[in-house]
Amino acid sequence: MHDKVQEYYGKVLQNSDDLQTDACCTEASMPDFLKPVLSEIHDEVMMRYYGCGLIAPEALEGLSILDLGSGSGRDAYALAKLVGENGRVVGVDMTDEQLEVANRHLEYHREKFGYAKSNVTFLKGYLENLGDLGLEEGSFDVIVSNCVINLCDDKEAVLKEAFRLLKPGGEMYFSDVYSDRRVPIELTKDPILHGECLSGALYWNDFLHIAKASGFADPRLVTDRPLGISNPAIAAKLGNINFYSATYRLFKLPDLEPMCEDYGQAVIYKGTVEHQSDAFALDGHHYMEKGRVFPVCGNTYRMLSETRFKEHFDFIGDWSTHYGIFPGCGTNIPFGESDPSASVSGGCC
Repeated sequence: MHDKVQEYYGKVLQNSDDLQTDACCTEASMPDFLKPVLSEIHDEVMMRYYGCGLIAPEALEGLSILDLGSGSGRDAYALAKLVGENGRVVGVDMTDEQLEVANRHLEYHREKFGYAKSNVTFLKGYLENLGDLGLEEGSFDVIVSNCVINLCDDKEAVLKEAFRLLKPGGEMYFSDVYSDRRVPIELTKDPILHGECLSGALYWNDFLHIAKASGFADPRLVTDRPLGISNPAIAAKLGNINFYSATYRLFKLPDLEPMCEDYGQAVIYKGTVEHQSDAFALDGHHYMEKGRVFPVCGNTYRMLSETRFKEHFDFIGDWSTHYGIFPGCGTNIPFGESDPSASVSGGCC
């Protein structure tokens, strides 16, 4: 599918208006702090943007970020602003036309951000073969991707490479398209369905299995939304398959437990993460208000205490006593349930 994807995103699509569905369009409400950042992105870069989410996790100042499937560079340049002049962003894409647009505006964004030198680099490559690009193992704090992994033939290879390239305690924070059942083989060969980010979508349970097999033991769903297929011809091909745009965060933490276990632990958010002074949303089930004792499972405790978020929390408890399974740990299909503000007293994925 590489050649067909390159043709679709390099030649067929000239701007976001050429898309035939909303699968590759971000519809989430824009946080206020991101609006002035995106206003500084060059118009041509914005015009060639095809993404299904907002990949701007918290606390990015000074970090090294890898953008998988960086396209025309919209997210890479926005992240370059958020990490600051002492941070860096590396974008990887396989489509020449998209890379040409991204590279054309390196100097524009350097000047716009007021940096002495650009902190962005774009590389041509396949996401399944990141090892060919000479990127150092364990060299990135955060890896992002926006509606691209569904286009890859070997999704497990992408996740395994991401795990290898992350620093210990780093995270992969990405948006993509998922389905509520496995997409039939004949549909995966349709170039339009594939290019529209639909037929390459993973069944959500297959994604969870692949993520765990790649080393990310406890995937956390951050946000999700159902996709409406307004094109009648495409909807007819897809039948009863339902699709969702969803954002997950995967932490590189060794020995996370397969279930949410209760050790009597809790955290207190200090309110110190920029743009989240009142509360911090780790995922769709962990909305932690400033100053409030928030009971957590062992895995969540580690996601906060062994990552860049440590300085923003006080931690209560240790590992001396195990109380069994953490209350509320469910196994239902996750989509449609991730409302961060709905959980304020403790919860789990």
